[in-house]
Amino acid sequence: MAERVSLRDYQRELAERLKDAGSAGTSSKLAVQAGAERWLVDMGEASEVIPVPQITAVAQTRAWFKGLANVRGHLYSVIDFPAFLGGGAVPLTEQARLLLIADRFRVSAALLISGSLGLRNPAQMQARQGEEASAGPAPWLRAEYVDEAGAAWKELDVAALVRDESFLVVGN
Repeated sequence: MAERVSLRDYQRELAERLKDAGSAGTSSKLAVQAGAERWLVDMGEASEVIPVPQITAVAQTRAWFKGLANVRGHLYSVIDFPAFLGGGAVPLTEQARLLLIADRFRVSAALLISGSLGLRNPAQMQARQGEEASAGPAPWLRAEYVDEAGAAWKELDVAALVRDESFLVVGN
């Protein structure tokens, strides 16, 4: 039988691994599930991945703008990332997480994701190019990969995402 690990212990271990990986200069990326898609995020572009706190809805906003969340006294705009990409909304299950965007981008925003998948190294994946890659890539799509199991991965360019007008305009 698998050993049970508390959510708090798992988060602490993941935070330590992220810190160690960032300081070791490795090219590992944070891997997340966003609806049916798998995404890679540079660890310098995310400050934290946390369980979803209470979200307060905001009237007359786009369907993908879930509202505001208070994280340790700071308000974050919560964007349902798969819904923003044109897919379905993230179900608020135990696996759902908020990926807090790094402070260096000067936005208090968090991406609501379906779950955290640990760390992945894109150097161990095959880059997709040309016709293999998505048609008409969004400006925040840095690269696309296929892992050894044949699963597709997309790498998020957070700087491009937070500069994109479609991400910044949340009102209807």
